[in-house]
Amino acid sequence: MVKFNRFTLDNGLRVIVHEDSTTPMAVLNILYDVGARDEDPEQTGFAHLFEHLMFGGSVNIPNYDGPLQRVGGENNAFTSNDITNYYITLPSANIETAFWLESDRMLSLAFSKKSLEVQRNVVIEEFKQRYLNQPYGDVWLKLRPLVYKQHPYRWATIGKTIKHIEDARIEDVKAFFKKHYNPQNAIMVVGGDVKTEQVKQLAEKWFGPIPAGEKYVRNLPVEAPQHEERREAVTAKVPLNDLYIAFQMEGRLDSSFHAVDLMSDILSRGNSSRLYKRLVKDKQLFSEVHAYITESLDKGMFVMQGKPIEGVAIADAEAALWQELEILKQEEVPVDELTKVKNKTESIKAFSEMSLLDNAMNLAFYELMGDADNLNYETDKYLAVTSADIKEQANKLFRKDNSSTLVYLADKAEEVLETEFSELKN
Repeated sequence: MVKFNRFTLDNGLRVIVHEDSTTPMAVLNILYDVGARDEDPEQTGFAHLFEHLMFGGSVNIPNYDGPLQRVGGENNAFTSNDITNYYITLPSANIETAFWLESDRMLSLAFSKKSLEVQRNVVIEEFKQRYLNQPYGDVWLKLRPLVYKQHPYRWATIGKTIKHIEDARIEDVKAFFKKHYNPQNAIMVVGGDVKTEQVKQLAEKWFGPIPAGEKYVRNLPVEAPQHEERREAVTAKVPLNDLYIAFQMEGRLDSSFHAVDLMSDILSRGNSSRLYKRLVKDKQLFSEVHAYITESLDKGMFVMQGKPIEGVAIADAEAALWQELEILKQEEVPVDELTKVKNKTESIKAFSEMSLLDNAMNLAFYELMGDADNLNYETDKYLAVTSADIKEQANKLFRKDNSSTLVYLADKAEEVLETEFSELKN
């Protein structure tokens, strides 16, 4: 059970306090309700670019890291398709430094052409290194637009193309900041050896004077249900063939989420999972195979991914994956097997409550989803899933007309491309 207090400033900033006197440390986590899904289709990658720009210094503090390092602090951030999250960890005695740094860049981020140029080059280099010049690095650049046709999840967090980052203008960056980086679009969690009244005073002092910003209503296109099989094949300089099958699933807040999440664990969590035991160890069809979900707020993806071993045809590998899915559709998961993955989930949740930073990030995210207190009932929702629930979701998701298949063929396999896909169609 994660205990907390909360209050809201007059400017709309939601503040959650998790008091934990067992540690001399503290964490200040700020979640901004903005991600890649909020970008203009012709200006993608802005949310991630902004994550970098936020470390470029503010009007009053040109070197963000310097003051933090002097008080023994560390910081980092991440961007997803749904959110952007920043955090600072430091000795609790120095917590006011975190308030000072975060409030100053929320209010007075420095917008200079030099800073934009520096961070633009950093992001472009990241795009090249992680997505273009790495084997299978461009998988999300290809798989997302295969699965999504209307929703902005159709592009990756890094953006559709490097050109969008290259063309970013200072006025576009300022407009993005003004719209999204303000108190009423943020949730702050302060945890560790702190007191709620202390946090309230510091929040009022440092964040209270910041203007709330203009309220806007998010109006994203809704992804239509998929009713057609989609396929794409690419030949690339990769060491092994690789296979991805993605299925549309409901969003993070849907009642089906916990059953679908456990279903991915049944298939792929650990060496005792179905896919590893049957397809890697017993049948020796894959060198590695995985099943996982994207925990998207809007419609998500259930992904099957595997690298067939040398000499195994893509058609045979794909058929083996579908056979495992058919078993889930036809047979209820044995109680012992379901209990095993539930226990694993329960232990992971329990261990996460021991981490100050995990608690802060989780409280912020659950507050964004509606109520931070729901974090304390998440395990119960997993434990309530039945074998019948798993079977129901398997039949709902694992249909050919709800599948998007992406195949990577290593260069040496180019000559069999036509034969392989002829077999798949048949």
